[in-house]
Amino acid sequence: MDLPFDPAIAAQAAFQLAHTRNELNLDGELACELEATFSASVGEEATHAYRRLLTLGERHPDAHAFQEFLIYSTWQQAAEEPIAEHFRFGLELCSRFLVRAETAGTARSLAQVRALRGSFRSALGDKEHDEIGDEYDRDAFKGGD
Repeated sequence: MDLPFDPAIAAQAAFQLAHTRNELNLDGELACELEATFSASVGEEATHAYRRLLTLGERHPDAHAFQEFLIYSTWQQAAEEPIAEHFRFGLELCSRFLVRAETAGTARSLAQVRALRGSFRSALGDKEHDEIGDEYDRDAFKGGD
């Protein structure tokens, strides 16, 4: 699936926003170190940094921008190592993000995460209808509301 944005650039923007908002509190410095390693490395070193970033995400489930960063990073990891585990986890991250997004997200973030969610689903061969996305579209305010 062609994405209408660059996930690597979106990851950097989301990470910067998480850092600016201090979403990770005391874990912020560690997150910066891990993100730098993940961004500058490939192979085992990048995978190790990625998994540690996911652990930080588990400790901070309400860190909205950081969760968005993890989605984009999972896409990058799946591109580097295209195994079902990454696509399934990416799909899970997207679904959790979209459920919480009604109160915290921006329209751009939601559109990008929905695009990645569709890509993760396609990579897994899942052609089912996007019920979460459809429900969000039905409930979301339309322009002028």
